[in-house]
Amino acid sequence: MSGTVEGQTEMSAPVAAAYGYCEAVTGQQARNFAYGIRLLPTGKRQAMSALYAFSRRVDDIGDGALAPEAKADRLETTRELLDRIRKDAVDEDDTDPVAVALADTARRFPLPLGGLDELIDGVLMDVRGETYETWDDLKVYCRCVAGAIGRLSLSIFGTTPGARGAARAPEYADTLGLALQLTNILRDVREDAGTGRTYLPADDLAKFGCSDGFRTTTPPPGADFTGLVHYEVRRARALFAEGYRLLPMLDRRSGACVAAMAGIYRRLLDRIERDPEAVLRGRVSLPGHEKAYVAVRGLSGLDARTVSRQHVRRRA
Repeated sequence: MSGTVEGQTEMSAPVAAAYGYCEAVTGQQARNFAYGIRLLPTGKRQAMSALYAFSRRVDDIGDGALAPEAKADRLETTRELLDRIRKDAVDEDDTDPVAVALADTARRFPLPLGGLDELIDGVLMDVRGETYETWDDLKVYCRCVAGAIGRLSLSIFGTTPGARGAARAPEYADTLGLALQLTNILRDVREDAGTGRTYLPADDLAKFGCSDGFRTTTPPPGADFTGLVHYEVRRARALFAEGYRLLPMLDRRSGACVAAMAGIYRRLLDRIERDPEAVLRGRVSLPGHEKAYVAVRGLSGLDARTVSRQHVRRRA
């Protein structure tokens, strides 16, 4: 059992080792995510790493080479593990370090573990090869694989006492997750096409003549690919604007973490908007110095103060 004192944790060696494993996984496989959570105090950083490591396991099953039936079985086995965590039935000396760390996190923070059930449901949509006719359809998927993670993360961050509008914080966290996921979808259209996946709504693809998909480094003949990308960028920007209303409700370091992660994706969105066809040529990314600038900006509280001023002007 572990206890928390102002961001520092006292824990047994097995639990500490489990968190160490999760932090290593996060650092190796989620550079943008890891860049943000390094701004958190130790206890929250460890908890976020445990959350990421479990989520990574679920995603890896969906992205792996197993047959769909085998993937579905593995996902249900993972759901059974989640049930054990929910029932506090994972011991410190369990051989699964991710389970040990996440179980400890669930004891220390009010995690809505049903959000991880939603993640599993979303990955099962991938396994079944589901496509999406409308944005409303796609939002269901995005809420499962990203909005739920936003709400889980909020349970670790917490809101500051007396924060105005804090009752809506889970809604804003969910919306910010949608913004991040839509940015991911835009960035990965070519990579996803290579695995036979299409996420952008069929209605949008048809509107811009892109129903044939994105299997080459150039847009389909006669397609308005730039128009499609700019249309989705505007949608993502609106989601970011709404989701950013979460920032003033968080403490300084949690707000910095969220601002850093979201800021990196907003800058990816800027790059995609400037050169839409870049997503067909390869993965769009940010250099390290630009990520560092975003982190410093978040730590300064500039983004949170900007959102607060904008909200005050809207209320005036």
